[in-house]
Amino acid sequence: MTGPTDMIGPTDGGTDGGTDDQSSAGQASTPSPDLPDGAATESGNAAPPAQVGAMFDRIAPVYDLMNLVISGFQEPRWRRRAVAAARLEPGMSAIDVATGTGKVAASLGERVGAMGRVLGVDLSPGMIQRATAASGERSQLEFVTGDAMSLPALEGAFDAATIAFGMRNLPDYERGFAEMRRVVRPGGRVVCLEIARPNHLLARIARIWFEKIVPVLGRLAGQGGAYAYLVQSVQNYPGPERIAEIMREAGLVDVSWTPLTLGMVTIHVGIRPPDPAA
Repeated sequence: MTGPTDMIGPTDGGTDGGTDDQSSAGQASTPSPDLPDGAATESGNAAPPAQVGAMFDRIAPVYDLMNLVISGFQEPRWRRRAVAAARLEPGMSAIDVATGTGKVAASLGERVGAMGRVLGVDLSPGMIQRATAASGERSQLEFVTGDAMSLPALEGAFDAATIAFGMRNLPDYERGFAEMRRVVRPGGRVVCLEIARPNHLLARIARIWFEKIVPVLGRLAGQGGAYAYLVQSVQNYPGPERIAEIMREAGLVDVSWTPLTLGMVTIHVGIRPPDPAA
């Protein structure tokens, strides 16, 4: 969500820098050249990863609270559903990509227990610092800075890989899924939780909150540019059907997806197939 981990889930990025939009809540935000604008290509987020990562470093102090509020207090439920979709048992292992403050990783850690292992990876040092501090003495949790395009893990090292509200921040969606497939064992599960843009009537009403009110809340929190990016990046992210296609193109099989909360978010699940030589 890093975790819904995190509603705007940290991403590839890395260095601090730039200043955020400090416009007042009563004024329209003017995009800053130091902030990503949410634009995307057919293959992924168009912003330089370091620019996106630096933005997440800056919003780290308000990140968890804003996630809870802008999700209408649904984030914990969404996180539980994503963690359940990984189907982990005590003693198993998982990697959480774009882990942010480590909410999803911590929940995965509860599933695998003290004898299991969960690795949280994020290129935002500010988020990794907070995740590490929150993990306390739970030996099954480890957090490292790393690139979702080249995960710091051996092939087949984990039983499951998760990413929550971070895929749309990656510069290459297919490569992101391919890396997650690479680091899980044959038969391992890849789980993606992400915001969607459903078109039915009730969902369109709910979108008013997300697209009109969330940017105002961001300005009140002193992070107007970042939360304007959130809205724009969601608008440019592929629909659930296309994401399922990208997962298949990345080598995953038995791909399925489930809408939650009137289709405002979706959970995609794919399986790494057996190795041909097996």
